[in-house]
Amino acid sequence: MDSVQIETTAPLTLEFPQIASPPTSISPNSRIPKDTIRTSLKASTADSVLASVYSLGTGGILLSNLLVELGASPVVFGMLSSIPMLVNLIQPLGAYLSERSTSRFQYSLRTHGIGRLLWLILVIGIASASLGVVDAHQLVILTLLIVLLSNLLGGLGTASWLSWVAMIVPRQLRGRFFGTRNSAANLTTLVCVPMAGLVVSHWYGGSVQGYGIVLLVSVVFGIMGLGCQYFQVDMNPRCLGLQATQNTYYGKLTQPSEIQSEVVKEESSEVAQSIHPPQDQSTNSIWKNSNFLIFLLYFSFWALAVNLSSPFFNLYMLDTLDLDVSYVTIYNSFQAAATLLMLILWGRLADKIGNRPILICIGILVGVTPLLWLGIGANHLDIWLWLPLLHILAGGTWAAIDLCSNNIQLAIAPTKNQSIYFAIAAAAAGVSGALGTTIGSFIAQFAQSGGLLSLFVLSALFRLVALVPLMFLQEPGRG
Repeated sequence: MDSVQIETTAPLTLEFPQIASPPTSISPNSRIPKDTIRTSLKASTADSVLASVYSLGTGGILLSNLLVELGASPVVFGMLSSIPMLVNLIQPLGAYLSERSTSRFQYSLRTHGIGRLLWLILVIGIASASLGVVDAHQLVILTLLIVLLSNLLGGLGTASWLSWVAMIVPRQLRGRFFGTRNSAANLTTLVCVPMAGLVVSHWYGGSVQGYGIVLLVSVVFGIMGLGCQYFQVDMNPRCLGLQATQNTYYGKLTQPSEIQSEVVKEESSEVAQSIHPPQDQSTNSIWKNSNFLIFLLYFSFWALAVNLSSPFFNLYMLDTLDLDVSYVTIYNSFQAAATLLMLILWGRLADKIGNRPILICIGILVGVTPLLWLGIGANHLDIWLWLPLLHILAGGTWAAIDLCSNNIQLAIAPTKNQSIYFAIAAAAAGVSGALGTTIGSFIAQFAQSGGLLSLFVLSALFRLVALVPLMFLQEPGRG
């Protein structure tokens, strides 16, 4: 998801693009000045750094450890992991609403901003539990409720944010930019996760109180991250009715005048034809876009296969192996470090050879990774050698999977109504992923079926099968 200095200049004032005589060939980014793009990319990178601090407090190992401390069952862990994926069903609605907004930035504040503030309710709940007002069971229910509501709001805004970034980042720089952006986020995780783990593990009032302190700090950083989006060039999805380049941009202070708006209405049809020649009806229909449907099949089945086991690796370490949370946060730091080192490499390699070959080759390695957990115990060799190596392997390989999946999705989705494509892909993968965690939680619940270890084997088999659709996928711009 390399420290970045954000330029705290005055809000940008941009001229409305002149469309009377457009060039014969234009890219979505050609109307945005280079300096504006550069400032926007720096702001987006700073946002990712602050958002990574928010994420470590509102998910991952620290939130899992809270549920372990509260005595939650594997089914609760399955629910915790499936909720963020299942709420992706709301992304098409979010995309629909975002395309009828007049500002990507304002829409992001209304969705992600409120969603992040909701976590303050859990901070209050933890404080109440310390005073004996709320018991452990009620706190578990409150945690799941906050996860649900926060992710619902996030789901409404995700497609809009992805479409916003896709319009800002030049296509030829996407691999490099997202590699650098994610590296900055993972560097933050590398530094902050062990510190947060130590706070939670050694807080004088107990680990639950310690988590409350970390959560409060995380929410503050999350709100600061949204503030960085103010420095990204804003987009108005409605300005050209998505006929030309899907979005036009404007400065934070100056809006298009009424006269200019009338010019847009009169000439947008002519501009659309000059920029994007009429296409066959089949390419305009999502469900007739065979390349997108192949990607959707891969993305959905991969989400199911991965989430059969992924949510339960932390449970295996915290509960089955009974490791202290500080050990697990150190492992997560190793994983973040590996991701940090490999992201820029994967980004440059993806720009050079394409994303599909990387997804296939690295996907096979990720597919067999759950089998490497078989036989891991609580002895010193496993704790100090094999578990760190497993996390380093996961960090390096998942850096490629996440980056290339994002890039190939951006390449496949056409410019027009791009957020709708993103929303449908996220919704399909969300349902599949939620189904995977639900199945996995019930398998893990029953020891007679083999428990977590049988789950790891099943997940490995499904992951390898999920790679088959990639053999038939055509990546745009690649031979």
